[in-house]
Amino acid sequence: MIVSVRSAVCVLGRFPALAGADLDIAVGEIVLLSGPNGAGKTTLLRMLAGLVPIRSGTASVLGSNLVADRRSHRRRLSFIGHDTFCYDDLTVAENLRFAARAAHASRDAASNAAEQFGLGPLAGIAHAKLSAGQRRRLALAVAFAREPELLLLDEPHAGLDAEGRDLLDNLLRSAPRLGQTVLVASHELDRTRTIATREVRVVQGLLEGGLVGSGSTAARSDSEAAAIS
Repeated sequence: MIVSVRSAVCVLGRFPALAGADLDIAVGEIVLLSGPNGAGKTTLLRMLAGLVPIRSGTASVLGSNLVADRRSHRRRLSFIGHDTFCYDDLTVAENLRFAARAAHASRDAASNAAEQFGLGPLAGIAHAKLSAGQRRRLALAVAFAREPELLLLDEPHAGLDAEGRDLLDNLLRSAPRLGQTVLVASHELDRTRTIATREVRVVQGLLEGGLVGSGSTAARSDSEAAAIS
């Protein structure tokens, strides 16, 4: 399993944002996290990225024990939250090159990501001068430029226009063929369910269907759908 979590508890302030979560994710899965606001979806993603400590329980991501070490696996994943994590004074191209180098990605990773998200015409423009939608595209391009084994995405469609949403969906569908695994939290269920291979519902800090074999049937892979039809 690329992700294995057992009885994980995370506390924000005095509030248990995760209250004994169990989760398995196999290589190549696209897992949708659904659930109401405040249920713990963002905390789960941040915990797996090593940004939130575990109060109790166990968690392993990409072979790293997050209880003992929350940092060593970060180069091998990309996390997209509400912030872009880009540098205002760097151009689009510079942000992409910086991210690719930091993750030890391939030589062409930055230029490939720019092309995938249609950022070529904006290559020389500083992040600070981009529109909100352009910043969102750059943030996603930075995530892909890192060539991550694991993508952790929190409402990735937010702020994108229709073209950007379609570009992102196509890239997520192709991620398993590239050896990538995706965990995406979204309220846009109709759209994201067409991409996901499994759905996990987060309710009051607990996960429903978090273990392989117990997931929701709401999301199926294309191959499963073909077999059924």
